[in-house]
Amino acid sequence: FGIIFYWTPPHFWALSLRYEKEYAAAGVPMMPVVYGREETSKHILLYSFMLLAMCLAFFSVGRMGLIYLGSALVLNAAFIWYAVKLYRKPQPRIAWGMFKFSIYYLALLFASMAADQLITL
Repeated sequence: FGIIFYWTPPHFWALSLRYEKEYAAAGVPMMPVVYGREETSKHILLYSFMLLAMCLAFFSVGRMGLIYLGSALVLNAAFIWYAVKLYRKPQPRIAWGMFKFSIYYLALLFASMAADQLITL
């Protein structure tokens, strides 16, 4: 639950940055429409670091092993890289790339959890 909790805001806010103009035209008060691109990208970056902390907690409490840890570190490094890139230049194209990556991120992270439980090192 914790991973999904911290993954959802960056995932959804990246999508809302991509379609900011459409949301504004429809009068939908999405974060980029109400608070702007810079504030939205700042929150995406913040939640990305909280997501990293949550992922590392699974290893630190002994629930996951080295396969998961390695995967989580690589995946979160890429997730944070996208968040930093978006923070530096909050453009719809970059937000769309982060949104698409976040889908693969979650699938691969959960696959690494399954692999970690099936394969003992």
